Amino acid sequence: MFEKFFKNLNKKRLKDKNFKSLFDEYNGDEYVVVDTETTGLDRKKDDIISIGAVIVKNNKILLSKKFHIYVKPTKELSSESIKIHRITPSMLKNAFSPEFAIKKFLEFAQNRPLVGYYLEFDIAMLNKLTKKYIGIKLPNKQIEVSALYYDKKIGLIPQAHIDLRFDSIMKDLNLPLIGKHDALNDAIMTALIYIKLQNNIYKNKKWVNKTFS
Repeated sequence: MFEKFFKNLNKKRLKDKNFKSLFDEYNGDEYVVVDTETTGLDRKKDDIISIGAVIVKNNKILLSKKFHIYVKPTKELSSESIKIHRITPSMLKNAFSPEFAIKKFLEFAQNRPLVGYYLEFDIAMLNKLTKKYIGIKLPNKQIEVSALYYDKKIGLIPQAHIDLRFDSIMKDLNLPLIGKHDALNDAIMTALIYIKLQNNIYKNKKWVNKTFS
């Protein structure tokens, strides 16, 4: 009941009717795996500088429909943040405005469920832009892959310490690291985690995929 109330309240705040379909119930079989790169980890002060996303359908990543955009920040990048995300000021020279970027992302994602690692942070950063430019928080269903991983592991190894670090999950699932701290690459790797968690069993302390070799 409360969920429906807050959804309706959120919908009333929508300033751009072009995005009213975000509130439609989704009945499809596609998922949008999203990642952001930011100037820092302060949700109030820092900015998104890159958004990457891919669509997962039928246990496949649809790379032909990938989304990747650089976003112009409101302040200069710090040397500390550049060391982490490796995005330099020259790479952002032709970056898009936050308003353009977030609207393009919404057109890409539509009302599909959003999947991510540490998704709460990405959603908080994206919501800063959606609230500013169209008046709402993202109404999409959200799926956190580390929670899915934890639920699977704790069911198989009760009372165990579950390492939820990204690299540890990738290693345990026997998945390849394809380059970190790039929003698109991180989205692709997160999509691999999501697919494998949906289609595997755990045997002899190793993950065995039912579908893929």
